[in-house]
Amino acid sequence: MEDARARLNRFAPYLAKAFPETAATNGIIESELVAIPAMHRRLEKESGAPLPGTLLLKKDSHLPISGSIKARGGIYEVLTHAEKLALDAGLLNLNDDYSILLEPRFKAFFSQYSIAVGSTGNLGMSIGIMSARIGFKVTVHMSADAREWKKSRLRSHGVTVVEYEQDYGVAVEQGRKAAENDPNASLLTMKTPAPLFFRLCRGRRAPEGAVCRTGSCGGCGSPALCLSAVRRGRWPWWGWRLG
Repeated sequence: MEDARARLNRFAPYLAKAFPETAATNGIIESELVAIPAMHRRLEKESGAPLPGTLLLKKDSHLPISGSIKARGGIYEVLTHAEKLALDAGLLNLNDDYSILLEPRFKAFFSQYSIAVGSTGNLGMSIGIMSARIGFKVTVHMSADAREWKKSRLRSHGVTVVEYEQDYGVAVEQGRKAAENDPNASLLTMKTPAPLFFRLCRGRRAPEGAVCRTGSCGGCGSPALCLSAVRRGRWPWWGWRLG
């Protein structure tokens, strides 16, 4: 967790300039934390008991840059890959101001490398937008159920989008084959060695005084309750509670 936080902090000056929508949070990919009193009252009514404190919702479904719960995880993976390449090449030092990554020499360096990802939309959006911005050649292999507006948005950022009539599994497999044929290519998926799901919440602490009620953060230490996950019934309703 500390390693991830340190890396995100190193990249914060770069992100604040590369994506102005993150300037207000000083380049940290963060979402709004809002009170949900109507849900609070409903839960008290259904349980027949008072629920002390304030029930809060962490809106990771509205993260900046790509606008989905997978923004932080996908972007983190791209940044980790970019950092390793630049460090290994002697172009970057851990003590540098990472906003230097906006310099043309870094874009030229990263353009030697390719990123591939298979996605129905959200993961491809985060990896595609971040990869293209930093300078990678990036291809998103999208399955038939991907939304048209997501494809259009990716293309507007300079991402190559390859469409398939089949499902997600086919898109991922085709992305893998494409990466295998290119020695400078890397495939990023939800099944990479450092699982992206673990990166979704990694590197961020709960608000002061917040108590984890989800038990669904995988032990990463940052129990964010995601609006999207609630809608899909993947996590219980309780999240951060103050008091």
